[in-house]
Amino acid sequence: MSSSHMKRLTMPRSWPLTRKTDIWVQKPNPGGHSDEMCMPLGVILRDVLGLAHSRREAKRMVATRKVLVDGRIETDSGRGVGLMDVLTVGEDHYRCVLDENGKLRYRPIPTKDSSSKLCRVMGKTTIRGGKTQVHLHDGRNITVDDAKKYNSGDTLVISLPDQEVSGHHAFSEGVLAYLTGGSHIGSTAKVVSKDVKRSSKANEVQFEDFGTVADYVFVIGSEKDLPMLESLLSSSDRKKKAGLDAMIGCY
Repeated sequence: MSSSHMKRLTMPRSWPLTRKTDIWVQKPNPGGHSDEMCMPLGVILRDVLGLAHSRREAKRMVATRKVLVDGRIETDSGRGVGLMDVLTVGEDHYRCVLDENGKLRYRPIPTKDSSSKLCRVMGKTTIRGGKTQVHLHDGRNITVDDAKKYNSGDTLVISLPDQEVSGHHAFSEGVLAYLTGGSHIGSTAKVVSKDVKRSSKANEVQFEDFGTVADYVFVIGSEKDLPMLESLLSSSDRKKKAGLDAMIGCY
C-alpha cells in the first residue's frame, strides 16, 4: 500500500515549499494531474495560502463544504489542485499557474473569471459507436461526434461548474502561447511556426527568439487568461523582473 506522505527532500521542484524545515509532506491523491503539476488541497490551504495553521484546521475548512475545485464542492483534503484549476474558498477565487521559476502559484482571480478554465488537448481516441474521445490535461475526457473538430495541442475553454465546452483556441501559427516547461517556463510568446517530426522525436515550436518542444506549449486567448504579472512580460524582459517581485511581494 502506497504512503499518503513523502519526504520533503524528494517532493517535486514545482512545489513552493521549504525542504528542510520539516521532514514530511502530504502527497496528492491519484487524479488527473501529475504530482509535478498539482498540490494537495490541505497543503495549499495551510502552507501556500496561509488560511489554516495546521492540517487539522485545513480538514475542518474542507468539511464546511465551502471549498470548491472547478466549481464543485470538494471534501477531500488530499485532492490535487493543479495547473489552470480554479480553487474557491468562501468568496475568494484562485487559479493555479506556473511562475517564471517553475513554481505552482495560486493567484487571486475575480469572480467572473472563476466561471471558466482552459484545458489543453493531450490526445484523442476513437471509442465504441465511432465517436471520438478527447483527452484533456487535467484528466477530463470529452466525447465529440466530429473527429476533426479538435486536435492535439488545441485549448478548450471549459465552463464551470457544468463543465461544458464553451470555446476553442486552435494550435496554429500566430497564436499566443503560455510555456509550461523549459528555460522559458511561465512566460508567454507568439507562435511563429510548428515543426512536425515524422519520427520518435518531439514536435518543435518556433517563437521569435527561441524554440521549444510542443509539449511545453499551452495555447491561450490573451494575457488576461493568466492572473499573474509574469504573463505580461516577454522572455526578453525577465531580467528586469527581479525588482518588480520585491514591489509586489511575490513569495
